[in-house]
Amino acid sequence: MTIEGLLIGGDRVLAASGQQSHLIDPATGETWVTVAAGGVEDIHQAVLAAEKARAGWRKVNSRDRARMLFTLANLIRANLESLAQLESRNAGKPIRDARDEINLAADCFEYYAGAINKVGGHTIPVAAAGTHLTFREPIGVCGMIAPWNFPLVITSWKVAPALAMGNTIVLKPASQTPLTALRLGELALEAGIPPGVLNVVPGPGSTVGEALLRHPLVRKVSFTGSTAIGTQVMKLAADDIKNVTLELGGKSANLVFADADLDKAVVKSLWSVLGNAGQDCCARSRILVERPIYDTFLSQLTEQFQALKVGHPLDGHTEIGPLISTSHRDRVHHYVEIGQAEGAKLLCGGDIPTGALEKGAYLQPAIFADATPEMQIVQEEIFGPVVCVLPFDTEEEAVAIANNSLYGLSGSIWTRDVSRALRVARAMETGVLSINTGHSVHLEAPFGGVKRSGLGRELGLAVLDHYSEWKSVFIAE
Repeated sequence: MTIEGLLIGGDRVLAASGQQSHLIDPATGETWVTVAAGGVEDIHQAVLAAEKARAGWRKVNSRDRARMLFTLANLIRANLESLAQLESRNAGKPIRDARDEINLAADCFEYYAGAINKVGGHTIPVAAAGTHLTFREPIGVCGMIAPWNFPLVITSWKVAPALAMGNTIVLKPASQTPLTALRLGELALEAGIPPGVLNVVPGPGSTVGEALLRHPLVRKVSFTGSTAIGTQVMKLAADDIKNVTLELGGKSANLVFADADLDKAVVKSLWSVLGNAGQDCCARSRILVERPIYDTFLSQLTEQFQALKVGHPLDGHTEIGPLISTSHRDRVHHYVEIGQAEGAKLLCGGDIPTGALEKGAYLQPAIFADATPEMQIVQEEIFGPVVCVLPFDTEEEAVAIANNSLYGLSGSIWTRDVSRALRVARAMETGVLSINTGHSVHLEAPFGGVKRSGLGRELGLAVLDHYSEWKSVFIAE
């Protein structure tokens, strides 16, 4: 079986230790790819390669840097089907979703390619005789740790703006899903980005991730993952006062008022929690419904859940694929058992399929009704196809329930009353919100959370501040 090597300094190489990782197809439970598993020495070599490439990359003029990123976007699109097949099989995504995500990654590189020559420093009037200038300068070597739920998309959110601002990168993709990240590194070289500017080192977080965080030449860390691991990232990065961006967990609320467009709210609420089989930090896994429409909403939502096609991700008709692994599936299934023990009413789903799907990491999407705000299934991030539906009587009660969470990443509000929508949006403690839609993440706008959902922002022009340093220069008359 061919071994997928690391990408260091422009070359595909085996791990210094000789260690390997066998990837499991979540749809079948079978091993299908072997990948080199990096270690401390590999991270050291990758950081040295990034440091060596740093001086040359920051001197590339804005037009040439933009041209390379535009070329990379075009190469991603030219390889869309092969990348989508890779992402679908590696992460268990329905193939139609995987194709959309590859396009989104290309969009991201296009956006930041276009931003390169449109951001810069300023001249500032100061209370002294002379001229004050500011420059935006790259931070240096950036250590990036990407998650397994949206492997190429979230990788592009990190890599594209960092490259745009002239930084070099050592990327650690998730151990379960490194394949599209490695392919991205190859396409970057094909686009003309110099060797060493983008290095990709898969491997265990406990060794590769920690070595990246501890390396003294790494000046910036961007991490997407669980809140528990994010806490450790902050602690390790603190030793060298590294610049840190964290996009962590969520338990987002979806508020449905009685005057909402009910048919639209039901369908969009379903996909705002079941996209990627619920493995989404933005998942609106707490649906709060005003009491006059509570029963009707539940009835329609249950009907929609039961009609979903759960199946193999490469089947074009599949709507819900497997979870990332059987161990994660079992963890989510345990939450279904917890919810029943807590007294919530399981309306549908929550069981592990038998027959043709039993070898994969599948779970039937589940709805819990009559949950209460303090239940474990309402408070904790399940990260799977499980939703809790709670009734409320007043706007104030809805906001209080929504804010009763350690997290504050995303959320939605459904109402025809514009004043209420804005009032509730301002009152909710969360970083990103959508009104009358489940879609709140946009390439052009800042994305990130509050409370234990993280710090800093991805996307939009705001992220460029996280990949550059301001330098002030005063010239006396």
